[in-house]
Amino acid sequence: MSVTLSLPRILRVGRGAADELGEVITGLGLSRPLLVTDAFLAGTGAAERLAETLRGAGAHPRIFSGTVPDPTTDSLAPGIQALHEHTADSVIGFGGGSPMDTAKALALLGVRGGHMRDYKAPRVNLGPALPVIAVPTTAGSGSEATQFTIVTDSASDEKMLCSGPAFLPLAAVVDVELTMSMPPRLTADTGVDALTHAVEAYVSRKANPFADSLALTAITTIGRHLRRAYADGGDGPAREAMMLAATQAGIAFSNSSVALVHGMSRPIGAHFHVAHGLSNAMLFPAVTAFSVSAAPARYADCARALGAATAEDDDARAADRLVQALRDLCTDLEVPTPAAHGIDKDAWTRLTPLMAEQALASGSPANNPRVPTAEEIESLYARIYA
Repeated sequence: MSVTLSLPRILRVGRGAADELGEVITGLGLSRPLLVTDAFLAGTGAAERLAETLRGAGAHPRIFSGTVPDPTTDSLAPGIQALHEHTADSVIGFGGGSPMDTAKALALLGVRGGHMRDYKAPRVNLGPALPVIAVPTTAGSGSEATQFTIVTDSASDEKMLCSGPAFLPLAAVVDVELTMSMPPRLTADTGVDALTHAVEAYVSRKANPFADSLALTAITTIGRHLRRAYADGGDGPAREAMMLAATQAGIAFSNSSVALVHGMSRPIGAHFHVAHGLSNAMLFPAVTAFSVSAAPARYADCARALGAATAEDDDARAADRLVQALRDLCTDLEVPTPAAHGIDKDAWTRLTPLMAEQALASGSPANNPRVPTAEEIESLYARIYA
């Protein structure tokens, strides 16, 4: 059986790659990009420096800095207006996962129109859409290399997964220098996000040899470097390794799939405004413990790649060691429980049935080695709360 693989046409990876963005844009025959970013990157001057690089290459960019964490359908409206006012021929997503997700959504809506809910899974979106160029500033989401975007429906608080080649960036510019100022909490959350991508891509029911190789490489790299980057943000080699691993993990899950952790984390983000990587981290050990019995050999491979087990450990023992290693990692990275994060218990309990329903509706839990029922998802939500 064949596997369809999708990657950005251009990947520029390495220190100083962002300085070559103008060359990438003009080389693609583009000239009027909308540079989609957030208020922070606009306020630091980073967005303007990138725009100046584009102008130096002969392009005519416009900056849109109105993205919000975990973009919503309401937050897209000003971006669509800016896109049309600028008569943009392309969209640059500059920032973490939220600006890149926003850029992907604008690129499709700017051509197709309609509402984002029209494009949510299980629909596969083929386009047309404006070209997207992704420039990540965090080492985690992998969105620079994926055919997915996540947007919350402002009316229902449903965090919608939208997928298909229409959302795959035409080019990605991956420059570690853009991540050097990340604070420890963001380093931890995005790093665990990348690790979750890699593990879920490998154990997914849609796994394939192409994605497997990238996933295992990313797991090994993250295991060696995440704690270092968290402890010392100025550790250049650790930052560079994490940046590359995040992109590799993004390519892996884009060509395989994510699974139960992501299915359950999206409703947490939508209802309680928890950062995506952090909600993944809250869930990761418990969901892995729930799942390992259905694919012990696959989880054992992940454990060995992470450095949590050796070749001498049988698969069952190695898989168990992976669960403990994830618990230890979350402890070392000071990942809070939902309770410690300040989420009200009554609200959590009241919304749990809806969150379970939304998790299942996303389709991601169906890719999990052990496919859960709604009741089992509710039980997992209860288990991780405190």
